[in-house]
Amino acid sequence: MPKKVKEYQSNYLVKQLPTSTAFFDKKLRLLHASDRWINDFELNLNTIFGKNIYEIFKETDTTWRRRIKDCLAGKVYDSFTKSFNDSHDNKKWFEWDLIPWYNDEEDIIGIIINTKDVSQIRQKEKDFILLQSLLKEKSEIAKIGSWIFDLATNEVTWCDMTKTIHEVPLDFVPNVETGIEFYKQGHSRNTISLAVSNAITKGTEWNEKLQIITATGKEKWIIAAGKPLYKNGEVVSIFGTFQDIDSQVTTSIEVSKNERLLKTVLDNLPLNVFIKDLDSKKVLVNKAECDYLGVDGPESLLGKDDFDLYPKEHAQISRNEDLAVMDSRTPMIGQETTSVKEDGTSTTFLTSKIPLFDIDNAVTGLVGISMDITELKQKEEDLKNLMKVTTEQNNKLINFAHIVSHNLRSHSANFSMLLGFLESEKDAEERKSILSMLVTASDNLLETLENLNDVVSINTNTSLNKTPVVLRDRIEKIGENLSAFLQNNNAKVINRVSDEVSVSVIPAYLDSILMNFITNGIKYKEPTRDPVIELWVIKSKNSTVLSIKDNGLGIDLKKHGEKLFGMYKTFHSNPDARGIGLYITKNQIEAMNGKVTATSEVGKGTTFNIFFNEND
Repeated sequence: MPKKVKEYQSNYLVKQLPTSTAFFDKKLRLLHASDRWINDFELNLNTIFGKNIYEIFKETDTTWRRRIKDCLAGKVYDSFTKSFNDSHDNKKWFEWDLIPWYNDEEDIIGIIINTKDVSQIRQKEKDFILLQSLLKEKSEIAKIGSWIFDLATNEVTWCDMTKTIHEVPLDFVPNVETGIEFYKQGHSRNTISLAVSNAITKGTEWNEKLQIITATGKEKWIIAAGKPLYKNGEVVSIFGTFQDIDSQVTTSIEVSKNERLLKTVLDNLPLNVFIKDLDSKKVLVNKAECDYLGVDGPESLLGKDDFDLYPKEHAQISRNEDLAVMDSRTPMIGQETTSVKEDGTSTTFLTSKIPLFDIDNAVTGLVGISMDITELKQKEEDLKNLMKVTTEQNNKLINFAHIVSHNLRSHSANFSMLLGFLESEKDAEERKSILSMLVTASDNLLETLENLNDVVSINTNTSLNKTPVVLRDRIEKIGENLSAFLQNNNAKVINRVSDEVSVSVIPAYLDSILMNFITNGIKYKEPTRDPVIELWVIKSKNSTVLSIKDNGLGIDLKKHGEKLFGMYKTFHSNPDARGIGLYITKNQIEAMNGKVTATSEVGKGTTFNIFFNEND
């Protein structure tokens, strides 16, 4: 066959090769190449033949050149990988085989190059390495290991993380028996033994939280999971994972202990404790709050707001408080609030509301603490009432002491003066008259003592009724008691009260009032004129008004009006006033459901008006 035909046939055969193949002569000039090789390296079919390999591949390295040179010398290397940048500057990887090219006489006439595009394989290898790295990193972070049990060989393989969790050396070789023996005796070991057996015989999977005891004797909580792998419908191996969750379980147990401790503390506090979210819905309540609202447990209150539990009016007040605390981020401490339940039961609380913050310092709700002070408020009210009663009783005792002192002193003074008159008087008729006055004074003293007994009874029994008395007669008796005092001061008492006027009074109080007004009118007389005391009655709406007028020094009411009828208020050192309030108090007048007014002009005297309620 002619040489050109043979060469053509040879070229044609190489061109059609399914592999990427090229033939170079001893001078490394390209003689033949398959279409695939030309396409892989993006070469120009019309210009590539006859070119030197180093012209075709300009990006070469020393190792590659040395291997080509050795191949021309007959040395064959294993396949190697070399990169190539395509026309888009994308890196592609090819696996190269260099083979010496022999003629019929076994002489080397060139080299044959076979290449294979392994870019996808290389990328997959790269991705696989990256994935392995990520899996290893994830395994280390999550403390998750893997294992496999080959049923055919009875071999167990642990990854490094599984060995680390068990705290065994990395060259440790486990088997089924030793693997199971790491599990804590009892529940954990029994559970894993049954799980492995069921996986082999029944093909079941498992995922259990168990405990192991490591090679160093440390107890650990783990999650052991296993899944059977099948071949031709039969279980041939078991693949599983092994996760160290000891720190999470330990933390969870500690959190649970703290939660139980907190709940125990909250439920035994004598306080209502609750936590609300931004919508004022309860997210936590203690036992005291449940008991107050009459529910069996927190589940009946969680998720509810005050509008679900209280009347609308009181719920709105509480909601406004919540919003003020959460908006201002300022606690409300110790505010007295009133809670009214749907059944109308009212309770007074001392309430504090404190804003609740998250880790970003944003308000997420509030904590509420309420102390029931209803009983304390009642005791406080009882104490106030007791103080009021005690004060009233004390004032009554003081009044009584002064009434006794003043009234008896008046009688004593009257007796003393009458006895003085009797002693100095020689005329028999006058002595007889004085003796008669002494008898009257004695009778009046006895009546005064009886009236003082009535005062004592009233102070201890407020249900006793007042006694109706004829007002004119009481005035006359006071005049008789003060007869010597009046005579000694050349004073005159004018009684214009009708015999028909009767008032309901405490006689001892009335006597003390009349005696005080009359004696003080005389005691603080105007020096240039004899004292005159005038008494009369007028009727007003629902009242009997007794007016007592004197012509004494008078009182500057603008200065001293508020001091009238005040205990121990005297004006002895003041020339424009007098001590009218020394023994008469408003309590004495108010005890008879009366009131008193005064008009006065300094130097011209004073008029007092005493109002007695006609309904008594």
